[in-house]
Amino acid sequence: MDVFEAIAKRHSYRGRFTDVPVPEADLRKIVQAGIQAPSGKNEQTTSFVIVNDPGVLKKAAEIINRPVCQTARAMIVCVTDPRPVFHGETFHAEDCAAAVENMLLAVTAMGYATVWLDGVLRLEGVAGRLAELLGVPENRIVRIVLPLGVPVESCPQKEKLPFDQRAWFNRYGG
Repeated sequence: MDVFEAIAKRHSYRGRFTDVPVPEADLRKIVQAGIQAPSGKNEQTTSFVIVNDPGVLKKAAEIINRPVCQTARAMIVCVTDPRPVFHGETFHAEDCAAAVENMLLAVTAMGYATVWLDGVLRLEGVAGRLAELLGVPENRIVRIVLPLGVPVESCPQKEKLPFDQRAWFNRYGG
């Protein structure tokens, strides 16, 4: 699958996953796609915890408390370092987002499915509890979780607004 096909097919999957395991080699390939993403000043402020142990997956799913996590065969937990890297500014959110998009495309290209979980981590101390479970240092932030596996059902990408409603040449609004 080429990159444009992966972009066209990528979607947020919130359904159930099959019992088919995600091989460690595939998880490494997906995370390597995230590692290859650009980062502000090449500071590489995003790191990853790959969760594939059934016991740890179960505990993480209990903490996150979203149906998609209950049957996930693996989770990729994106951890950011919020330290300033340029004139007192941090780019950890942007660095993480770039890494996640690369991984979303890799997941799609490899026939798996996932969803970008972010908001739920900000509620009721979820990110902190997950960080504690995974041994994440206190000066790092659990920012995004990608629960993944082989999807039970097929879901097309949701329709996007047409190009001329979101993009223009030379001046906003055309």
